[in-house]
Amino acid sequence: MSAPEIILHHGAITTLDEKTPQVSALAVSGGRITEIGGEELLQSADGETRCIDLKGRRVVPGLNDSHLHVIRGGLNFNLELRWDGVPSLADALRMLREQAQRTPPPQWVRVIGGWTEFQFAERRMPTLAELNEAAPDTPVFVLHLYDRALLNKAALNQLGYDRETPDPPGGAIERDRAGNPTGLLIAKPNAMLLYASLAKGPKLSFEDQVNSTRHFMRELNRFGLTSIIDAGGGFQNFPDDYQVIGQLARDREMTLRIAYNLFTQHPTAELADFSTWVNSLTPGQGDDFYRLNGAGEMLVFSAADFEDFLQPRPDLLPQLEAELTRVVRLLVERRWPFRLHATYDESISRFLEVFEAVNREVPFAGLRWFFDHAETITPGNLERVRALGGGIAIQDRMAFQGEYFRERYGHEAAEQAPPVARMLEMGIPVGAGTDATRVASYNPWVSLYWLVTGRTVGGLQLYPEKNRLDRLAALRLYTVGSSWFSGEEDAKGRLVPGQFADLAVLSSDYLTVAEQEIKGIESLLTMVDGKVVYGAGEFGNLAPPSLPVSPNWSPVGRYGGYHYTAAGGHARQACGCAAVSRAERRHFPLWGIGCDCFAF
Repeated sequence: MSAPEIILHHGAITTLDEKTPQVSALAVSGGRITEIGGEELLQSADGETRCIDLKGRRVVPGLNDSHLHVIRGGLNFNLELRWDGVPSLADALRMLREQAQRTPPPQWVRVIGGWTEFQFAERRMPTLAELNEAAPDTPVFVLHLYDRALLNKAALNQLGYDRETPDPPGGAIERDRAGNPTGLLIAKPNAMLLYASLAKGPKLSFEDQVNSTRHFMRELNRFGLTSIIDAGGGFQNFPDDYQVIGQLARDREMTLRIAYNLFTQHPTAELADFSTWVNSLTPGQGDDFYRLNGAGEMLVFSAADFEDFLQPRPDLLPQLEAELTRVVRLLVERRWPFRLHATYDESISRFLEVFEAVNREVPFAGLRWFFDHAETITPGNLERVRALGGGIAIQDRMAFQGEYFRERYGHEAAEQAPPVARMLEMGIPVGAGTDATRVASYNPWVSLYWLVTGRTVGGLQLYPEKNRLDRLAALRLYTVGSSWFSGEEDAKGRLVPGQFADLAVLSSDYLTVAEQEIKGIESLLTMVDGKVVYGAGEFGNLAPPSLPVSPNWSPVGRYGGYHYTAAGGHARQACGCAAVSRAERRHFPLWGIGCDCFAF
């Protein structure tokens, strides 16, 4: 037996294997784990073996986000000023002001998701006046969850929005008394106005998109992510918008394993989209780093149940059943796995009626399919999902929208949104993720914090103990659990012989740190396929070469991505409520939580 290529030793290695849950060493060859055990593994080393002392640190299987928009996000990462994790609105506005000064015409400053006002010390959003003061000349676009976008005057001018611009279906352009747009775009409840406006901004060159995607993957590696399932997305067209990730895969520059789903692109012509794809592509096509996973998360546009919790639940269109039936029947006939975005139980009931009817004609017979999100799914519909062999990919959107959800639907409904513990008790396959980047942050440790504590990023306690998970159970959802959704549970998710050598050495011990500190964890050493893709701290000498940032004015070059702050490391600032006008307050009913400034 030949000596291993790599031995990691002197660690606390969580394997997620029931027989051997923790070891102190493991060996790697050919990108796979070959042996696990104790310090005796060092005896198998030879002069060519690379031995890495883990210095007692916790090691976990590489994290796997079952619902992330990496392909689209990578094309734009270098364009975006990320407010993910920024502790105060004052800091966020300072960053915006500085970036506006650095951004050349005709480019915009874009803050695209990953934040909530409840993370800020001020507990409020920026005002339009503050955006205009921070960036009087550079266009600014700030996206807030699924419900609105704030544009400064320069962005309104760039887009050509004026008093003659009509409101689109499902959206509203707020106007002043003279009928002129104020800069606030509102989803009612359709976010298409927000996304269509964003899509009109300048794009990066192909070369800069390649650089941007590499930076985004490395940023995910910083948090221990080694795999993701890309859920497609609006304005993410196949094959055009897949050219960058395809080139990186061909050039073997992937530092993240990606299984991608194809998202329909033409309203009322969804069947034509999928007919083309099932006749030219095969699920699993590709390799272990970049492969086709199936269809979704959008199968037909009539099934889009927009999850804007500031608006009432939308009633889906009457043609849903006929359109969805045609697409699902095609996918099942051609044995294409599929996923479907589904927020509300009322929508899920209609979707399941379609699936059950198709199954009677063309049996699913073990075909992998799953719902995404499922925040309000009921026990009865969970039974129906289980009966059809489906899974549920849950995301931490409630960590960012939980305050809004509870305001609309009440305390009791919020306690089971989604009912994760019940899903697991029933034996339904469950994978965890974020749905980043336009709503939640891509930071998986925020999601793990949410699963373990039941709290939002703003500290609101959503879930009672019965709907919270212990730390190992939550970690399983982000590893073993998510691997089911790409049919790769035999290859990834555990640190055992035969599985991929994908792992993360953590900055703090996830299993023992205080709960509040979970969301501050990062990886100090991330390996994918037995290769180091990220290193920091005492493992910084093992890190791959740094990447240049292009273009040179990119926010990534100055601020990076997620803003790391140690838990409790920032003092709360004085409330900034006085800066908000009465006219603006009516759109933000939960501003000022924790103070009485808004008692008017």
